Amino acid sequence: MNRLAAETSPYLRQHRDNPVDWYPWGDEAFARALVEDRPVMLSVGYSSCHWCHVMAHESFEDEGTAALLNERFVSVKVDREERPDVDAVYMEAVQAITGRGGWPMTVFLTPDRRPFYGGTYFPKGDRGGMPSFTTVLQAIDAAWRERRDEVIGQAEELVGAVVARVQIPSTEAMAGRPVADSAELLQGGFAALQAAYDPAWGGFGSAPKFPQPSMLELALRAHDRTGGDAALTMVSTTLDAMASGGIYDHLGGGFARYSVDGRWMVPHFEKMLYDQAGLARIYLHGWQVTGSPQWRQVLEETVAYVLRDLRAPGGGLFSAEDADSEGVEGRFYVWSLDEVTEVLGPELAPSAIDWYGITAEGNFEGSNILHRPQRGDLLRPPAIERARRLLFEHRARRVRPGLDDKVLTEWNAMFCSTLAEAAAATGRSDWRDEAVSVAEFLLRSLRRSDGRWLRSWQGGKAGHLAVAADYAWLVDAFTRLSELTGQARWIETARDTAKAMLMLFWDVTQGGLFTTGEDAERLIVRSKELFDGATPSASSVGATALARLGALTGEQGYTDCAMAILATLGEVMAAQPTAFTHALGAVDLLADGVTEIAVTGDRPDLVEAAHRRYLPRAVLAWGEPYPSPLWDGRGDGMAYVCRDYACLAPTSRVEDLEAQLTTR
Repeated sequence: MNRLAAETSPYLRQHRDNPVDWYPWGDEAFARALVEDRPVMLSVGYSSCHWCHVMAHESFEDEGTAALLNERFVSVKVDREERPDVDAVYMEAVQAITGRGGWPMTVFLTPDRRPFYGGTYFPKGDRGGMPSFTTVLQAIDAAWRERRDEVIGQAEELVGAVVARVQIPSTEAMAGRPVADSAELLQGGFAALQAAYDPAWGGFGSAPKFPQPSMLELALRAHDRTGGDAALTMVSTTLDAMASGGIYDHLGGGFARYSVDGRWMVPHFEKMLYDQAGLARIYLHGWQVTGSPQWRQVLEETVAYVLRDLRAPGGGLFSAEDADSEGVEGRFYVWSLDEVTEVLGPELAPSAIDWYGITAEGNFEGSNILHRPQRGDLLRPPAIERARRLLFEHRARRVRPGLDDKVLTEWNAMFCSTLAEAAAATGRSDWRDEAVSVAEFLLRSLRRSDGRWLRSWQGGKAGHLAVAADYAWLVDAFTRLSELTGQARWIETARDTAKAMLMLFWDVTQGGLFTTGEDAERLIVRSKELFDGATPSASSVGATALARLGALTGEQGYTDCAMAILATLGEVMAAQPTAFTHALGAVDLLADGVTEIAVTGDRPDLVEAAHRRYLPRAVLAWGEPYPSPLWDGRGDGMAYVCRDYACLAPTSRVEDLEAQLTTR
């Protein structure tokens, strides 16, 4: 019997009609495996994962494969986005076995949940040096029945490897590497970015190329700190190249997950909410620093995409859109020359064909991915804007890619944080209202009556205990909402959430945040999310959010916890800086003490002067006073700036405040 029909995850429900006797992750599956003495086949993926769909079609929808699974295994399906804790533990096992990871992830477990073999995608038939899925299943079954001692021994070794991989290297393991101070860490981080930077096309590394907004943020921080041109060139080249390439949706806004080539031309077409949050923020900051109007346009179009196409009822935001529609990757997005000509007619077609680089032969499997051949030339003339709208309206009649309509706390809080910062910087009241709406949805739908946050919501039903990253991004979002609105309630909500985060996730022995709470299911290891990957780690976000909250409230305990997180990462950050770029942003924030800005009384002009600047090492208090030294003994109608543990002269003049904020 397949048990996935009632699950909140769209990814799990996509498999509800498989002939496989699927279980969701839980005690029922492992109890059956124990009673019937079977291994567990754990399959982990997510809704917008192209190769997850391929393996499902090839194997999980196949009657013969399903019969083998049902006869010899207990099959468990997990949505990695709902259960990042489960995914993280078993991904470490797969990486220990194969040296790489990815999704779909296939792991074989003992009934007590210990992994003993795993991999990623297995094809229907043997090909390209990869064994077929049925070959793997038959080999695992034979080993389980005939060489059980070897299997158990492998499980014991693999659990040990997982434990070692999820721990911060010990002092002994890092012998000979001195702990760097803040300046050394930041210099080392920027040097690592320079080494990985692609000067021709921007970005870092080679194909496949990922946007990596945390790396760009670190480069922009380096420019802000030193004024150096090299760092700004990294950012500007990359932002222009990405927004000109096919990874950007030139008709509807928003970015695809990554580019399969090094020139940002051919995307993997899925669109993830977290990518929109990270990229909207770096385009916002790039615009704040340079005033480049094309980056403001990209910001506005990316936000518009999210609010138009990922909006959930009541204010939340859905997780992602698939790469595929009608079973074909990218079909929704690509164009033929003839179709563009037919849609636009003789008046608009020639200029649009030139603007978007459309050819008869195409640039992707005989079709065209729209892009901008003139890199950085993104501000559309009126005729091109008319053409864009006509093409967008025509595209809207196509079959859309699949929608992952679950709402994740972490990703919603991430986008809420970005949108709050963008609303403050641009003065857009509609964005302010939308940011508040997202936060209100989370408070209403994903926080239990006892205050415990949950991770996932779908169709009116919330479930799964929130993990540390959820809490960390919530704290960050609530502080940003306080800075946007001037309402004290958001600081109080941030305080409440931070206190709960430290109570549930703090490691009282070694410091730092465990991924799962004290009240959560115990997995084979209680891991910590340390490395910044597709999304920043809970450690990095937690350090940043706690440091900002500590500065806003004057509660030194929050700042101390932020510094403790960074202290636990210090040695490994120095050794692998590009794996900790968001954490290095927290180092930059705390290196000289957070700059504190307080505007008292009714002075919207002073608030606006602080809002519109790029101030990565500052916090702002204004509006309704709340318990904090930032308000103590300060008269109305003034701006107060304290930097490097010293306060500048208070001022009532916008010009004076701008001068104080401009000084590095």
